[in-house]
Amino acid sequence: MIANPPPWPGGARCAVAFTFDVDTDSMLHYGLPESAHTKLTALSWTRYDEVAIPRILEMYRRYELQQTFFVPAWVAEQYPHLVEGMAAGGHEVALHGYMHELSNTLSPEEEASILRRGTEVIERIAGARPKGWRAPFYSFSPETARLLCLEGFEYDSSLMGDDVPYLLRCDEGDLVELPADYQSDDWPQYVQNVEFEYLMPIRAPARAMEVFRAEFEAAYEYGGLWVSMWHPFVSGRLSRAHEVAKFIEEVLGRGDVWVSRLDEIAAHIRSITAAGDYQPRVDRIPYYPGPVAAEADASDSSQTAT
Repeated sequence: MIANPPPWPGGARCAVAFTFDVDTDSMLHYGLPESAHTKLTALSWTRYDEVAIPRILEMYRRYELQQTFFVPAWVAEQYPHLVEGMAAGGHEVALHGYMHELSNTLSPEEEASILRRGTEVIERIAGARPKGWRAPFYSFSPETARLLCLEGFEYDSSLMGDDVPYLLRCDEGDLVELPADYQSDDWPQYVQNVEFEYLMPIRAPARAMEVFRAEFEAAYEYGGLWVSMWHPFVSGRLSRAHEVAKFIEEVLGRGDVWVSRLDEIAAHIRSITAAGDYQPRVDRIPYYPGPVAAEADASDSSQTAT
């Protein structure tokens, strides 16, 4: 069913990354700048990262895994000990905005400034310049690819256009896209929060894992890439983390799954492409130069006039 599966290292059947978006309380302050400090219950919910992240790091240590954490730079500044723990464990610390801004609502100048500022913060605290980016709320803008290339990023993991890695091409260069998907995100499964105006029915952890297992099994069957998106204060809760650990054991128990950091997956795709062993699909970004509906309306008006 996948027309162009890449060859994975060691003859692995598929590639998997268990990624965490470490938003903590950044998006609460960004979304409710005047009142977030009064939302003590919501703040305590998001600040559960202080408990969840050490738990996740210990889980990864137990299974001898190094994975990718996407961190808003503001979070890195507020909770440097958490980011330092990630780096000390050999994990990749990638960028996730400054304060979880929606990139596609910013001017190009604002987006560029936030990207530069965030890159500097992550490099200073994590000890390495970030190679990867995930747009907050997947808000990849028409300018994002160009700006990421200019800042020297190697990959993005915000878009959803394939089941395997592909390339995003713009005038400034190419990015490896390591595609995400809403159904591999824990947010729809678990989150019910009035402050975020997000009220989904909360699934039991075993039920939620059915969705993630189905996604993994399809990637395993057809040679794809499965990138899961978790949030520490959501899936790091005790009952959910217990199910995540069981699932990791199942995946590792297959013996033929490459579980890796996203920067390593992106580097592999670039390597096999350069060697002529793989030809990834290419998407030219942005998809459209401007509003399509406006052009269509103008065309209809012109035809009516004639």
